[in-house]
Amino acid sequence: MKLIKILAFSIITMLTLNNFASADSALNEILSSGKLKAGTTGDFNPFSIRDAATNQYKGYDIDIMTELANDMGVEIEFVPTDWKTIVNGVVAGKYHITGSASIKASRMKAAGFSESYLAVNFKPFTTEDKVGNYDGWDSINKSGVIVATTLGTAMEPMVKKWFPNAEIKSVEAPARGYQEVLAGRADVFVTSNLEGSTLKATYPNVKEVSIDAPRSPTPLAMLLPQDDQVWINFVNHWVKIKTSQGFFEKTAEKWGL
Repeated sequence: MKLIKILAFSIITMLTLNNFASADSALNEILSSGKLKAGTTGDFNPFSIRDAATNQYKGYDIDIMTELANDMGVEIEFVPTDWKTIVNGVVAGKYHITGSASIKASRMKAAGFSESYLAVNFKPFTTEDKVGNYDGWDSINKSGVIVATTLGTAMEPMVKKWFPNAEIKSVEAPARGYQEVLAGRADVFVTSNLEGSTLKATYPNVKEVSIDAPRSPTPLAMLLPQDDQVWINFVNHWVKIKTSQGFFEKTAEKWGL
């Protein structure tokens, strides 16, 4: 705790001397208010899962953001968001930070990112009764195949690019592409290797399509306000500290990542 407070003071002092610090920084607001607001979708297993009955969150991201708040000596407030508006929320100041999101150019145009602490790649999945219909990526890119995806996710532009001959069915959160496949309204969905493993364990009917190799290896990081260098620097230093202490590795092991 003391180390984190020293880190916060050092960063603010350094940037003030260089005329970069601002009273409007999220870091100043968080420390003054005693609350860190974190945007999370609650539908990204095992990163962020919301219990509908209790409205409580759990998952890899939840542990990370809770640890950040604890190290800062403040409370954590999870703010519901969805993939379509997750960037808009951090830009508009609805929350100070988000859980893990794929680093991609379209998001970097509007928001900042922390340093990455985990990477994913992407694979196609279907149901047990249809898995024999597909063998490789090209077998999905055919007329008559319905590929489901969720609006605003990293997967949405990927599937549109990869499967121009297939029918792309984009659903809006809280619906998810995999739910469309499980319900028989679509044939295939694409998701990260990490979420895919969790879905296979949760739903025995979910099967991985045979492919030569996964696609689009992508780093994950937390979204931050693009113009708030004070806050970005603080989070990046915190990521480095916690990485050296083994926190991210231990948390990944806890959630089977």
